[in-house]
Amino acid sequence: MSVSFIRRIASPKKALTTAAVAAAAAGLALTAAPAQAATTSASSAQAIAHQMIPDAAQFNAFSKIVSHESGWNISATNSSSGAYGLVQALPGSKMASAGADWKTNPATQIKWGLDYMNSRYGSPTAAWSFWQANGWY
Repeated sequence: MSVSFIRRIASPKKALTTAAVAAAAAGLALTAAPAQAATTSASSAQAIAHQMIPDAAQFNAFSKIVSHESGWNISATNSSSGAYGLVQALPGSKMASAGADWKTNPATQIKWGLDYMNSRYGSPTAAWSFWQANGWY
């Protein structure tokens, strides 16, 4: 292998970014290690949610709830109740029904939260209406 060929190989960070974009485009989620989970940005969690909830009204309602509950912080923990994650599941371990990586994967937390809103309220918009009336959901 020539030195010039080796220099043309993408950096590991660029290669990882490219792999993540390709996985997202294919509808797959890459699992982050716990040390990387802290670096998951609110905007990347929102982008994942937008892919999972394509209807604008449902996404907006889901987003408003998550913004109020956790500020889109996947590791948000309520110090008094112990509620955890984007959707503040109580206990957080409930989200294990959506995936073993519930502590670190925003897609798993979003899936669980969306399933919860749909089963309890019928939709994220109905959950948001309840939240507005009660200050919780």
